[in-house]
Amino acid sequence: MRIAIIGYGKMGKEIELYATQNAHTISYIIDFENVNEVEKINSSNTDVAIEFTNPLSAVKNILTCFENKVPIVCGTTGWYSELDNVKNFCSKHNGTLFYSSNFSIGVYIYTEIAKYASKILNELSGYNVKIEETHHTQKLDSPSGTAISLANNILPFLQKYKDWKKPDNCDNNYLPISSKRIDDTTGIHALIFESNADIIEIKHTAKNRKNFAKGAILAAETFYNKKGIFTMSDLYNTIV
Repeated sequence: MRIAIIGYGKMGKEIELYATQNAHTISYIIDFENVNEVEKINSSNTDVAIEFTNPLSAVKNILTCFENKVPIVCGTTGWYSELDNVKNFCSKHNGTLFYSSNFSIGVYIYTEIAKYASKILNELSGYNVKIEETHHTQKLDSPSGTAISLANNILPFLQKYKDWKKPDNCDNNYLPISSKRIDDTTGIHALIFESNADIIEIKHTAKNRKNFAKGAILAAETFYNKKGIFTMSDLYNTIV
């Protein structure tokens, strides 16, 4: 495939490396210096775009790809409040969008385990639940998109919580998500159930970004020739 990389930070560089090692070519690399060249990405020079930028840029990049008939895989988080508008625009332009807060298959499996544990522990009294996430200091959004996605996946099974909140604005009716930013930390997510008697902790730790790049490329390979909006559950269902 001819892949345009939109966003050339740590993930963009990892995607470039993994893509070229797996017989793909890079049609464009978009970074701060040439951000306006996103407009040049179109179906005549690119098969799919992979976008890892920031919440302020992501929606514009997605819509531009729709207009230019380029399927897009988006790993940026922090823009999901605009998701309904993006879905409408995708439908209008018969576009293709694969989006996820985390492209690791391991994280998808981790989330399924977390849902099952939440369902079981919801039946038991005495357990309080919280989520803790840790990332590198360059990560702008807090909590992480993965932590928010984890919360939204387990909340339907936890009857005592209305929603999630950050700890400094959280009472017993809300699931707290705390965030830490530490240099050279790829990503750690922990779901913690605590009672007076014990602590049950379910954790996922990313060792590096290679698995994220692999997942993004796999999503691009699987869905670039399909129309509509897709997520990790769709990808998971194609490989198991």
